[in-house]
Amino acid sequence: MKRVLLSVLAAASVCGAGAAARAQTSSAGNSAPSTINRSGAPVDVERIIRTFGQKETEARRALNQYSFQRDAVIQTVGFGGQVSGEYHRRSGFVFDDSGTRYEKILFFPMPTIKDIQITPEDIEDLGGVNAFALEAAKIGDYNFSYVGKEKIDELDTYVFDVTPKVLSDTGRLASLKRSKTPERYFQGRVWVDDQDYQIVKARGKGVPEFDQRFPTFETYRQQIDGKYWFPTYAYADDSLTFKDGSVIHVRMLIKYTDFQRLKGRVTVVEEGNPGDTQDKNTQPAKPAATPTPPPTKPKP
Repeated sequence: MKRVLLSVLAAASVCGAGAAARAQTSSAGNSAPSTINRSGAPVDVERIIRTFGQKETEARRALNQYSFQRDAVIQTVGFGGQVSGEYHRRSGFVFDDSGTRYEKILFFPMPTIKDIQITPEDIEDLGGVNAFALEAAKIGDYNFSYVGKEKIDELDTYVFDVTPKVLSDTGRLASLKRSKTPERYFQGRVWVDDQDYQIVKARGKGVPEFDQRFPTFETYRQQIDGKYWFPTYAYADDSLTFKDGSVIHVRMLIKYTDFQRLKGRVTVVEEGNPGDTQDKNTQPAKPAATPTPPPTKPKP
């Protein structure tokens, strides 16, 4: 059965080749990100990248202090636009003091998807594991290309194309392919608020793909408690072409709601099957026609 990994962190293809205008710095190994300024504007690209990397780290840690709900729907679409299979899962999440995430399934009808296999890695991604792939400890693994500024709703943002360095390192790629649990990276485009220096939108997918195929996601974030920008909405509508020539049309909609800051120590008591509590053994849910992403919340 064909497999597909679903990355929730912002999804998208790297927005192609534009002529590189001015290289600002080159990376020594993976210790620092490699940056290029394609806009030609006098912008301190390195400072912006360092700052939003630190903000991503802070947001990832802050998420451990919140509970929230996730409603995930995955559909395969046949000829004529008819839904041929669906996977719908709604869950509540909470973190314990060590940062381990636990899931309580609230709604999970029998999946009808047959064309693709939903793997544990897929579910892990839906949990937001890779939502902060560009945190400070990881930015040295990437090449950043500054595209320019763009306005999203009421926000002015810096726009970057992001490519993992591993894609150009044949040795590391071969090593990853041999690994039982190969590390995956984000490839795509991110929009960074020019005041908070936090990512407010991302479009991309997980790489390398090897024998699997990844859909392109567009992810929006909203400001929670007036401070942290957490992913709240992700959507994918993509056709995945596999090595055998088959093409599977996949549509996904994922919403994160009801963020509540925890006010004390968390003790997780498992009820029923362990697979129904801890998200490592969980699965997803049912999308709407063509949803409209919520507007990004303006800064105060």
